[in-house]
Amino acid sequence: MDWSRLQQGLRNGERTPPAEHRLSDLTADLTRMLGDPDPHVRDGLAYPFLATWTEHGVYDDLLAGLGDGMCAGLEVGIGERDTDSVFRRSFSALVLAECIDRDTRVRRQPPSRIMQWGDRLMAWYVRERDLRGFVPGKGWAHAAANGADALGALARSPYFGSTELTVVLDVIADRVLDRDTPILVHGEPDRIAHAVMEVLRRDRVPLNIVEPWVRRLEAGARERVLTGADPYLVNGNAQAVLRALYLQLTISPRHPSIRPDLLLALVASLRRVHPVFLA
Repeated sequence: MDWSRLQQGLRNGERTPPAEHRLSDLTADLTRMLGDPDPHVRDGLAYPFLATWTEHGVYDDLLAGLGDGMCAGLEVGIGERDTDSVFRRSFSALVLAECIDRDTRVRRQPPSRIMQWGDRLMAWYVRERDLRGFVPGKGWAHAAANGADALGALARSPYFGSTELTVVLDVIADRVLDRDTPILVHGEPDRIAHAVMEVLRRDRVPLNIVEPWVRRLEAGARERVLTGADPYLVNGNAQAVLRALYLQLTISPRHPSIRPDLLLALVASLRRVHPVFLA
């Protein structure tokens, strides 16, 4: 396969696969390439092709199979740390997000399938042990950020109601507060906060659910540690997500209906988290 030629076509605006190649063969190659440790293969070829073709309807009749395949990719090497298997899992989540967003636009899948994809995605997100951001020589792994993008796609699905959206919030909090989650320093808190915003913009989760969720993050952000230990290893992620959420809720032009009351709750939490600066 002359991928360099196909890549040039993509850059020139071609949005469909070449007729001389079977789509099933191209998809099999691209799926394998999602896990390639070479960022030029993974980021430069596999993801752009799969995302573009999904967005432009190439897989509309095959979306169930593509999404199921990405769910299978979430399980490849699950539990491993510091190995190349993370690339397949993380980028499978990104392509799954494209599948979910495509279905939100064209409604070709039954609600049960989107729910199944959501279950598998959320189960992977809290189980993922390799949360490296940028890997020298191999580029972005970014499972925490890519997974958050996929959770945001779930939140946009019309099949996710108040119950399912509340579960998305709980899964995000579980990931942020997990002691096994390293300090996220590659933009992940902003993308996690964006996923939360996508939940809130649906206006299906009431303030009496969101406020306790904020207080749960606040408790993690204020957690004490033993003298001599680095507190940010324990509470840094929760602090960063609360700040990112406040910023997006303040500045974003797309406001959820609970924005005024939620801002008050966030300000109160941030003042308790940072009393020296904000009290």
